[in-house]
Amino acid sequence: MLLNWIDGAPRRVWLLVCLGCIGLLAFGLYLQHVVGLEPCPMCIVQRYALVLVAIIAGVVSASGKKSLQVGGVFLVLLVAGFGAFVAARQSFLQWYPPEVATCGRDLYGMIETFPLKRAIPMIFKGGGDCTVIDWTFLGGSIANWSFICFALITLLALVFLVRKLSRR
Repeated sequence: MLLNWIDGAPRRVWLLVCLGCIGLLAFGLYLQHVVGLEPCPMCIVQRYALVLVAIIAGVVSASGKKSLQVGGVFLVLLVAGFGAFVAARQSFLQWYPPEVATCGRDLYGMIETFPLKRAIPMIFKGGGDCTVIDWTFLGGSIANWSFICFALITLLALVFLVRKLSRR
């Protein structure tokens, strides 16, 4: 049934992915500004990945051109795969914290100089520790749930591409 939906209504599928990413970003902002959790550098990188996936999925959902859909979904695959990698690395650091807590200050320095950082400071400001688990749901940390979401988006993009390209 899911495969039929991917084939029959791909624009709706990618619109749902876009809206899901926006919902996840809104929940992250809620945790930051209402609950008071400070995001770490890896969390900020995952936010960048979510923003990119949301934008690309939104463009894919708005387009009816097959070439733009395939290219856009390939980009979603890459960005979501990168987001899954960062979330998996953060999960690993949470499960096996190093003796000296570090989550990539070099990475944080790159984030600080990224132009979007100046454009939307409320979303991308933070300095928390990547190894600390501040919030859990059903036994999973934010990084664990982020990995699951990115992995599902990656899997969806992979299935979409295989099905689209096998019909050529």
